[in-house]
This record gives sequence, structure tokens and C-alpha cells, in this order.
Amino acid sequence: MRFGVYGLAIGAIVMQMAAAQAETFADALASAYRNSNLLAQRQATLRAADEDAAVAVARLRPVVQFITTAASSYSNSIPSSRAGWGGSFSLTPQLQASMTLLDFGRGAKAVEIQKEVVLSTEASLTGVEQTVLLSAAQAYVNVLLQQEMVGMQQSNVRVLTEELRAAKDRFDVGEVTRTDVSQAEAQLAAAKAQLAASEGQLALMREAYKATVGHYPSNLAPLPKAPQLPKSLVEAQSIASRTHPDILAAQHQSRAADLGVEAARLEFMPTVKGTVGASVSRSYSDFGTNIDNSVNHFSTGDNLFAQVQLTQTLYAGGQISANYRKALNNQDAARAGLQQTAVMAAQNVGNAWAQLSVAAASIAAGDQQIAAAQAALDGVKEEAAVGSRTTLDVLNAEQALLGARASRAQALANLYIGEYSLLATMGLMTAEHLRLGVPTYDPAAYYDAVKSAPATSVQGARLDKILKLMGRD
Repeated sequence: MRFGVYGLAIGAIVMQMAAAQAETFADALASAYRNSNLLAQRQATLRAADEDAAVAVARLRPVVQFITTAASSYSNSIPSSRAGWGGSFSLTPQLQASMTLLDFGRGAKAVEIQKEVVLSTEASLTGVEQTVLLSAAQAYVNVLLQQEMVGMQQSNVRVLTEELRAAKDRFDVGEVTRTDVSQAEAQLAAAKAQLAASEGQLALMREAYKATVGHYPSNLAPLPKAPQLPKSLVEAQSIASRTHPDILAAQHQSRAADLGVEAARLEFMPTVKGTVGASVSRSYSDFGTNIDNSVNHFSTGDNLFAQVQLTQTLYAGGQISANYRKALNNQDAARAGLQQTAVMAAQNVGNAWAQLSVAAASIAAGDQQIAAAQAALDGVKEEAAVGSRTTLDVLNAEQALLGARASRAQALANLYIGEYSLLATMGLMTAEHLRLGVPTYDPAAYYDAVKSAPATSVQGARLDKILKLMGRD
């Protein structure tokens, strides 16, 4: 009795350990987020856009340059009858600073445009995150579904093997004909082929899982409770209009196009630049009529200078006007793109909503089909027992039940994937919304570190720390 109690306790511990080691749906999604090369690529693209914003800020600042000019010459400066070759060398270091004093707001517009580009790229990154997580969800469901399909086919092979053995026994006693045995053999061979196909499909699903999640599936836990969804299609579409990353990205693109028109209009205005600097000149010359009679000269010169330059383009072959018209067309294209993106987002929500309805109806119909197929199988077996049904009738009824169960399993998988697909069409298929508990990428951290275009100083040290946390030197 004591051994039995200990045995139950050990069994319970083993079951708890197995449950603890099972990979959950949330674990798979978190792993996909951490291991996605596509996300890493788009995160780097966003950081590059952050740097473009920093470049736009830097263009508003002075440019300090150190310029050194060295020159030498060697010539014959007198008639050839009196050989008199000579040379000179000069060195002029110069330090100058230049800055745009007035551009009528072109530089500030460029900064605003790049900020909108950053926000658009950030929204696109969220879209990629949704794609990665939805692919992981599909891979998880597909593996579980295919494992169930393999289990059904294995059970089917066992059942048909038993049916074949029973058919042979009945043939031996003369209750059935050789035809019945052959039919049972044919059904078993077909079931084995279907099992091999299901196992092959499972192998494909495992590879897709590894490509998306980062490792092969092992001991997957059952699917969790479905996510919270809106109660109506109108509510879902309303959420999508506010949160879908494609719409947000298009909004920022449209805003950038509006600013682009303003920037193109300002190109007709002049530019005022200022330059200040200092230079030191050192020169040495050596000229003479012959080798023994030469003239050496060494000179120095210091110079401070300052200038203000106004530049106004009077004619550029129509380029400025063409750029302005181009900006207007880009504005029209961006606005139309925003409207079309909103239309497509609403359509995608509607499609996902309809697919959920279809899947739910398929599950309800599948339940009825399974119940009817089970009843039919039971009846056919009873009739076969009294000789009014053949072995083929029993086999067909069993396959009909198997098909009903497989169809319901597929419908259930479609429903679950459809629920997460609906989340994605609303823009909510994100690690934050799903509460995956995985450290997420913070777009603001890098942008805040570079938005003032630091070269060194505290901001530069902070940037180095951020890059180190990302695993980059």
C-alpha cells in the first residue's frame, strides 16, 4: 500500500515536471520575437532612419574645417642663354567655420520630414512584428493539428489491421469471401499510405516551425484560451482604423509628403551663409642666374577673414519648378495611398471576421457530422454482424467517421488561427498586446540617443551602451 502511495506521488511529480517543460503557445511566440532575423533587419532599418533625422539636425549647425594647402613650382624665369632655374614652396594652414544663417526654414522642414519618416518606419516595424508573431501562431497550431492528424491515421491503421485480421478469421470459417479480405487489405494499404503522407506533412510543419520560432517543436502544450476579440465587425474595423501599423505608416508618409511640398516651395527662396576663419602662410623661393649667384626669399603672412554670402538661383533650367511639381504629385500619391490603405485594412478585417464565422459554422457542422458518422458506423457493424452488411460497408463507415473527425480538427485549427489573424488585421498582434513577457525593442531609446546628432559626450556614451545591449560593438 505504501509503495502504491509512493508510486502515485512519483507519477504526479513526473507529470508536473513534464507539464513544466512543455512549450506553451506564448513561449513559441516569445521565441519567434527574440530569434527573428526579419525583425532584426527592420530594427536596423529604423535605426538608420533615426540617423537620417540626426543628419538633418546636423545640417543646421556650423561646419568647422581645417584646411592645409601646400604648393610648389620650379621654372626657368630668364633667357636660356643665362641659365637661371629656380623654385618656390608655400604652406598655408587654415581654420574656418561656415554656417547657413538664413534658408527661410528649409533646414527645419528637412528635420520635420525625417521625423515623419522615422515614425513611418517605426509603424512598419510593428507591421513586421505582427507578421512574425502571426507566422509563429500558425506554425504552432499547424504542428498540433498535424500531430493530431498523424494520431488519427495511426489509430486508423490499427483499426484496419484488426478489421483485416477479423476478415481473415471469418474467411477461414467461411463467413466471408476472398473479396472481403481483399477489400480489407486494400483499405489497410491506403491507410498506411495516408499515414506516411501525414507524417511527411508533419515533418514539413516542424521545419516551418523551426524557421519561424527558432527551434524544432517538442512537447507542445495544448492551445490556450482564445484572445479577447471585439463583439462586432464595426468595432473591429474602428480599432483597425486607429491602430493598424499600415495605416499609421501611411499617415506619417502623407504628413512627410505635405512637408515635402512646403520644403520644395522654399527652394525658390535665397540662402545666406556666413564664413569666418584664420590662415597662416609660409613661403620660400629660390631664383638666380646661375648656381653661384642666386636669390633666396622667405615670407610669412597671417590672415583673418569673415564673409557673408547670399545665393539666389535665378535660373536652373526648370529644375526647381519640376521638383515643386514632383512634390505636389507625391503629396497626391501619399494621400491616395493613405485612403487605399484604410480601405484595405477595413476589407481585411471584414474578411477575417467572415472566416471566423465560417470556421465556427464548420465546427458546429463537424460535431453533427461526427455524431451521425458514429451512429452510422455502429449501425453498419450491427447489420454486418447479422450478415446484412458487407465488410466494405463497415470499412467505408469507418473512413467516413475518420474524415469527419479530421474535418472538425481542421475547422478548429482554422478558427484559432482566424482569431489571431483578426487581431493582426486590427493591429493588435504585438508582443505588448499579447503580454508575452519578452523584452521588446524600444524604438525611442536609440532615437533619443541620436536625435541631437551627438559626436561624443554623454549622448555618445549612452549610444554605445545601447548598441552593446543590442549585441553590437
